[in-house]
Amino acid sequence: MLASGNGTNVDNFIRYFSGHPKIEIALVISNNPRAYVRERARKANIPHLIIPADQWHDEKKIREVFSGAGIDIIVLAGFLLLIPENLIKMYPGKILNIHPALLPAYGGKGMYGMHVHRAVIDANEKHSGISIHLVNEKYDEGRILFQEKVAVEAGETPESLAAKVQQLEYRYYPRVVESYINRLFPES
Repeated sequence: MLASGNGTNVDNFIRYFSGHPKIEIALVISNNPRAYVRERARKANIPHLIIPADQWHDEKKIREVFSGAGIDIIVLAGFLLLIPENLIKMYPGKILNIHPALLPAYGGKGMYGMHVHRAVIDANEKHSGISIHLVNEKYDEGRILFQEKVAVEAGETPESLAAKVQQLEYRYYPRVVESYINRLFPES
């Protein structure tokens, strides 16, 4: 799993897949040395490491890290860097991300976290939600696998909308990833 911050979605995945008969979280990687997600991985006895932003284009290093850990699928959980083309080519159709809005709206560079929720509210949208999608070379433009929406109520704040969207993330993201993995690897 790739994460840049607190790692609440990673923690949710750790709980969801604990003891799973065929899916395990083999490695947590962050680009941020101060990310709390490292502590979450450590507490769960999951290997974790930091790859600074300037090293993601080092194809040899990236290949060694991911191949060496036996990674089959990559799941992003609040990872804020654009995934480099070399990694996308290594894992075509096998990198998943979640976005806190109903794509294609409110996606793209700089559209993450509270920036998204403020934009949705400022546009007077009636709904927001989550989009789980495959990753390609552009921010939030990969094929959408799943969406779920939530109402944007009168008087909604970015914080209250974020809390509602986060509940959707916790409920659906691990399940959609599990279903996708089972489709890709039905016999394993």
